[in-house]
Amino acid sequence: MNDYGVLLAPRTVRLERMLPGPIERVWSYLVDSDKRGEWLASGTMEPRVGGKVEMWFNHSALTPHEEVTPEQYRKYDGKSAAVTGRVLKWEPPRLLAIEWPHENNSTTASDVTFELEPQGKNVLLTITHRNLRDRTEVVGVSGGWHVHTGILVDKINGRVPKPFWAEHEKLAKEYEERIPRD
Repeated sequence: MNDYGVLLAPRTVRLERMLPGPIERVWSYLVDSDKRGEWLASGTMEPRVGGKVEMWFNHSALTPHEEVTPEQYRKYDGKSAAVTGRVLKWEPPRLLAIEWPHENNSTTASDVTFELEPQGKNVLLTITHRNLRDRTEVVGVSGGWHVHTGILVDKINGRVPKPFWAEHEKLAKEYEERIPRD
């Protein structure tokens, strides 16, 4: 398994993470607002296809480290609803897909699929983010999912995660180099 996200198509990224099971535990970190808020964003998720999804991001609260939010991301910090979409697939506890609107463009959306597959006592989490607008969004999404899933891995294993913004900055640079230019 590669720690880095891979480009499956020009506008599609996939990341995999191995997590301790059981599968129901990992599923709860996807669908329970409080648990999802520990690594990604809290908010409403109606448990059905077509259900409303609303995610409230507070990146600085994801880790106990005091950091200054970089200027370009301050609009995302705090309690600002950055994602409002709908559930596209709901098959507990193995498959969840949600609509992920593009910033400043409510007429189109990308989508994120979370797949869970038991592997012995562990669970393979595969995240696929499709229909990204361009290379800039692919780079940003790749680094974002990488740091968020790193926090999930640490939290679900009882470890203190690394500082969010320091990791994000490092990974953004790495993905900028890894992802081919058009």
